[in-house]
Amino acid sequence: MSNKQNNADRFLGFADIYENARPKVPLYPIEVICRYLGKAPRVVVDMGCGTGLSTEIWQDVAEKIIGIEPSDDMRGIAEKKSNENVSFIKAFSDSTGLEDECADVVVCSQSFHWMEPRSTLKEINRILNNNGIFATIDCDWPPVTKWEAEKAYARLYDRVKEIEVQVPEIRESFIRYSKDKHLENIIKSGYFVYARELLFSNTEACTKERFCNIILSQGSTQAILKKCPELIEKQLAEFKEAINFCFGDEPFDIEFCYRMRIGVKHI
Repeated sequence: MSNKQNNADRFLGFADIYENARPKVPLYPIEVICRYLGKAPRVVVDMGCGTGLSTEIWQDVAEKIIGIEPSDDMRGIAEKKSNENVSFIKAFSDSTGLEDECADVVVCSQSFHWMEPRSTLKEINRILNNNGIFATIDCDWPPVTKWEAEKAYARLYDRVKEIEVQVPEIRESFIRYSKDKHLENIIKSGYFVYARELLFSNTEACTKERFCNIILSQGSTQAILKKCPELIEKQLAEFKEAINFCFGDEPFDIEFCYRMRIGVKHI
C-alpha cells in the first residue's frame, strides 16, 4: 500500500467526531487570499478537504468550489454539503485529475502535512492559474482556554507522540511532513513569485465534550485507539477527568490559533 493511501486510511472511522470537534476556517484567511488575488476567485480547490469544514466557507465567495478528499469516510460527510457550486471528488493531492490552470485558489486546511510536498506542489502549480494563490492553513493545538485544560491536553498528546515512536505498527503506518517546512517548501518549489507566513486567531464556542473530542479528532490519537488502546486508556481517562474538573456544563469560548503560509504563483 502506498504512503498516500496509508495517510488517507488514517482518517477512517471517526469522521463524525472530526466534523463536530474541529474548527471551521474563519473569514480572515479568505479575505487575505482575495486581497492577494485582487478579486473574488472564480474557482477554488480545497485539497484534503476532510468533511468539508474548510470547503463550505467559500460558497458565498467563489463561483465554483471543488473539495478533494481521498478518505471515503471524510468525503461521505463532505458530500452532504454539495450544492450547485460546491462539489467533492475522490483524488490524491499529486493527481487531482483537474484541468490545467483551472483554479484561482488552492487551499490546504490542516492537510498539507499529510501530502508529499514536492509532487503536491507540482500538481498545485499545474492546476493554478497565473497569479493564482496557494495557501496552507494550520491550527496550533490545543486551542487557548484555561491553562489547566491546555496542560492536560499537552500531557495526553505527549503520550500519544511517545507511542507513535515506540510502537512499530503505528510508526510505520503513516508519513507526516513537517508543518515547520511548509513555507520553505513553497519557496523552494520555484513556482511562486511571493510567499510569506501569517498568524491569526479565531474565537469559537466550546463545551467540555467538544474540547475532549478535539484531541479524539487527531489521527494520531485514533491510530492508537484502533491498534493498541490499552497503551492510552489511563491517560485518556485522566484527561477527561481533568477537563470535567476545569469546565462546567455551560458553553465557554476558546481561541484557535492559526498559521497560514501563502504563495502567489508567477505571472
